[in-house]
Amino acid sequence: MDNDLNLFKIRQEYKLKELTKEELGDDPFIAFKLWLNEAIQSKESEPTAMSLATVSSHGQPSCRIVLLKEIKPDCICFFSNYNSKKGKELSENSKAALTFFWPLLERQIRIEGIIRKSDADISDIYFKSRPYESQIGAWASRQSELIPNRDYLVKQYQKYKKMYSNPDLIPRPSYWGGYQLKPHFFEFWQGRQGRLHDRITFDFKNSNWVIDLLAP
Repeated sequence: MDNDLNLFKIRQEYKLKELTKEELGDDPFIAFKLWLNEAIQSKESEPTAMSLATVSSHGQPSCRIVLLKEIKPDCICFFSNYNSKKGKELSENSKAALTFFWPLLERQIRIEGIIRKSDADISDIYFKSRPYESQIGAWASRQSELIPNRDYLVKQYQKYKKMYSNPDLIPRPSYWGGYQLKPHFFEFWQGRQGRLHDRITFDFKNSNWVIDLLAP
């Protein structure tokens, strides 16, 4: 083993909290919102960052970080480029998974479900709420496409900045908008000492959430 990168010695002991079924209750959405709020209050650097896993039509998984933007009664929402790698994979296979990790709280949430596109009016409202620079960036960047160099991207940005100089009149690109993941599975994970972590799952079966405990 390379002594300059001895990963065997990197270890974090988890001691902060424990997790019980009673604490989470019987609605995973309520529990999720409570945990997210605690992550925000605890000053996690990116509390809304979530890992999104998609799978291509050939069965190849891919994963990246996206930002949570809304929690509805039955779904979790984010926004992206529909022509990106993730967008193309979701058009081929609507099954996806999310993971939140909040190290300061020693917590993780895994979510699995089916993704659909948001209605156009929802995408329009959110696009208008974005900073001017981010709106221009959505036009300038054809996400996941090959580009010759960084200078090309900068020129595209300047081109659309000139085209849409009025921040109030920038239209939403048709290839950019929202996604909504409707979960059928949640796992709440609380780090515990000695790697005896607490894991509680919510599995939607026969129109009800079935709650179980998993071994770590």
